[in-house]
Amino acid sequence: MEEELKILKALADETRLKIVKYLLDGEKCVCEIFPHVKRTQSTVSIQLDALRKAGIVSSRKDGKKVYYFISDKKVCHIFKALGFSKGKLLQTSCCC
Repeated sequence: MEEELKILKALADETRLKIVKYLLDGEKCVCEIFPHVKRTQSTVSIQLDALRKAGIVSSRKDGKKVYYFISDKKVCHIFKALGFSKGKLLQTSCCC
């Protein structure tokens, strides 16, 4: 139950929730995320680190860019339970 609580606490922040919702469309780099959530790049990086520590997202490096993606399928199930249907990860049978 501690793992679920950690996920829900991380998603309780508006910026982190927006980031995860945006990542439901697939992998994105910070340079794509920060304009979408209307926060500075450094703020988004800090929030992505919090999401990574909560086990919600993972990252991969490609040259100088770092790409983030949802790594825990429970997050997709949470969004589906909340009624979200947009995002290519929510359209697949196994969303992550």
